[in-house]
Amino acid sequence: MFSSLPTKHRLVIVGLASLLSVLLLIPSDPAEASKDSEKSSLEIGKRYSLAVPVVTDSLVQNADSTLPQEDNSLEWVSVEVKKGDVLGAVFRKAKIDAVTMQAILDSGKDAKTLTRLFPGEQLEFGLAADGSLQELRYTISNLKTLRVQRTGDNTFESRQLQKEIEVRTEVVAGVISGSFWNSAIRAGLSEAQILDLANVFGYDIDFALDIHSGDTFSVMFERNYAEGQYIGNGAIIAAQFQNQGQVYQAVRHTDGNFYKPDGGGMRQAFLRAPVSFQYVSSNFNPRRLHPVLGKIRAHNGVDYVAPVGTPIMAAGDGKVIDSAKKGANGNYVFIQHANNIVTKYLHLSKREVKRGDKVKQGDIIGRLGATGRVTGAHLHYEFVVGGVHRNPRTVKLPQAHPLEGVAKVKFASNAKQLIAQLKSHERVVLASNQ
Repeated sequence: MFSSLPTKHRLVIVGLASLLSVLLLIPSDPAEASKDSEKSSLEIGKRYSLAVPVVTDSLVQNADSTLPQEDNSLEWVSVEVKKGDVLGAVFRKAKIDAVTMQAILDSGKDAKTLTRLFPGEQLEFGLAADGSLQELRYTISNLKTLRVQRTGDNTFESRQLQKEIEVRTEVVAGVISGSFWNSAIRAGLSEAQILDLANVFGYDIDFALDIHSGDTFSVMFERNYAEGQYIGNGAIIAAQFQNQGQVYQAVRHTDGNFYKPDGGGMRQAFLRAPVSFQYVSSNFNPRRLHPVLGKIRAHNGVDYVAPVGTPIMAAGDGKVIDSAKKGANGNYVFIQHANNIVTKYLHLSKREVKRGDKVKQGDIIGRLGATGRVTGAHLHYEFVVGGVHRNPRTVKLPQAHPLEGVAKVKFASNAKQLIAQLKSHERVVLASNQ
């Protein structure tokens, strides 16, 4: 029949057949298989068996739905999202058609997570022997995984699985040698925990001025695990800091705030320092030799050395009574507080508040600088009570509200046990350092 066709027609058919053969030999977009593999990288486009354990995690949503049991005979393909990829491109790399992709997106609101993929993330496709998609998995975070399973003829059901978190308690302790920061790192605290610890005792200790070698600290905190794997630190539970012979202790209450072991409040009306702890150029000294004028001038405050632009915080709640740039003070902010207290912040590079503004403790009121009569960038901080300069490091501050009644009794009983554990662990550390 073919030979009976005109020569011209036979040539066209042969040409089309040749073109089709070439197209069939061109490989499709590769699927990059890498996740859960024993090797650091696999052949591009290679399929492999993925030993995925049965998931027994608690469900975030769709808790009442019942999905089929996992089929361990599936072949798994892991596809990494590349920069510029759209969802359709990711599915094509796993040889999944657009109709199936749309059915997955229609399987429930949990599946909409797939429309917000980022480069570097991976999708895992569980394929049957005939290449049809039976299951899809996408790790949303350390704790959440999207799982989509086939329930019928091109119908799917999706749910987010939430791993159960196991909380363990750990205690670290250390002796300060050199800087507090480096000593805490050596003891095993993270940078975030060091800042949290400084915040806990920031009403009693000026971490820029008052820390000395030989001071000790101990911290009890939570460590979170999922399926036996460490996923991050939790909150500080209790802490102790011995500073120049004075012992300070704090225990976290169920309300999220810290209290003294007897239930007394930790939070006070003023922070000891209005700037994150750094090295200090000079202490409170009412009769010091002025570095610029070379004369004895009152230095009724504290100087904090830090990089230009460092945020300066309001030491307490109050109202800005002056914010300007003038003479030796440079850029400055004065804040009026209750009980006839005024705090002053001098030599700022920038003022973030204006006269008349109300501020809360911890609000950023300016940036550290070198304006006015100075020899270098620093914050000059003053604490004035009834018109008299007081040392902000040692002045007695109003106490915070304590726990009361039954809450206080229960808290004190629990706090006693926690502090005993801290002391015990600290003794071991101190003995090992001798």
